[in-house]
Amino acid sequence: MAMEVIEVDPVAPRAEAIKQAVAVMDRGGLVAFPTETVYGIAARVDRDEAMTRLRRVKSRDDGKAFTVHVGRREDLTRYSSEPGSLAIRLARRGWPGPLTLILPVADPSSAPVSHVLDGQAKQAVYYERSVGLRCPDDAVAAAFLASVSGPVVAASANAAGALPPNSGRDVRDRFADGPDLLLDAGPTRFSKPSTIVRVEGDRYEVLREGVLDRGIIERMCALRLLFVCTGNTCRSPMAEGLAKRLIAERLGCDVAELEEHNVFVSSAGVSGGIGGASPAAMAVMAGRGIDLSNHRSAQVRPDDVKQADHVLVMTSSHRDYLVRLCPEEAEKISLLIPEGDVVDPMGGDEERYQACADLLESSLRSRVEELMS
Repeated sequence: MAMEVIEVDPVAPRAEAIKQAVAVMDRGGLVAFPTETVYGIAARVDRDEAMTRLRRVKSRDDGKAFTVHVGRREDLTRYSSEPGSLAIRLARRGWPGPLTLILPVADPSSAPVSHVLDGQAKQAVYYERSVGLRCPDDAVAAAFLASVSGPVVAASANAAGALPPNSGRDVRDRFADGPDLLLDAGPTRFSKPSTIVRVEGDRYEVLREGVLDRGIIERMCALRLLFVCTGNTCRSPMAEGLAKRLIAERLGCDVAELEEHNVFVSSAGVSGGIGGASPAAMAVMAGRGIDLSNHRSAQVRPDDVKQADHVLVMTSSHRDYLVRLCPEEAEKISLLIPEGDVVDPMGGDEERYQACADLLESSLRSRVEELMS
């Protein structure tokens, strides 16, 4: 049967065109569709006929899995119930986008999606206790994938050994006997494949460079925490020092090795920039084995807020200031202690500083796992 072609707007595809593509998938057919990288050919994992045909046209062995394609970033946890903080961070920064994540899945039956997968379908999704996941940054792909009711796997829409297609015309010319339907949105944005990254716990490996190079992936993997108080001489440098130690304990490394683990912790003040940590703050931290002697006060800049994953402030007034400074980053700015403000110990005695440090440490201990995601 000849491949049906539907030309679609790459920005605002017609609902009827998406509906037709979904109908083909539901009855076990194959659909070629655009992404921002190359065109893919998709099948529903729970349709045996579709999977048999996809393996045939791609010359892929029965035991080898395909990459799962999802229309929403949130679908990550459907296929990996415990993806880990690094995988979550990469998905948050790289999805939707030209990034394929390979994640370990010790027990595929524990994944929420497993109840709709039989043995053959599980083999198509999970390979050697791992799963490949991709969330394309393309309006047509997103609308299509989000509308299919079952799990979708896809591969590039070309015969084995041929170049991946960068346009609907390429699919028509080179692969007309493969898919049942082509959603033709013209040329792809990048005309390069996605970057493939394997993630295991706090470690990652770039398996294939594509649109995103290794330097970009390294920056995406970094965890950046920013603590903010008023003058950056007491509360925020104490919180910075305590957070570094707690995260190092969590990672099983020394504080000096945090950057090797792509963890960057800093502090600043809404009116900082003068001097170092206060003598009382240095004394209290020294008693806890934390050296603040090299700390230098800094004033918070918009770029500091934009680059951070989490911005932890001491008072609601600090949060208000930062939200006015960077309104688009409001979601990541929060009180270190959700129940209320951390009172400034400046001018108080050692007991007041000790109480402040105790409060900071107890809050950080309770939130360290959250902050590392």
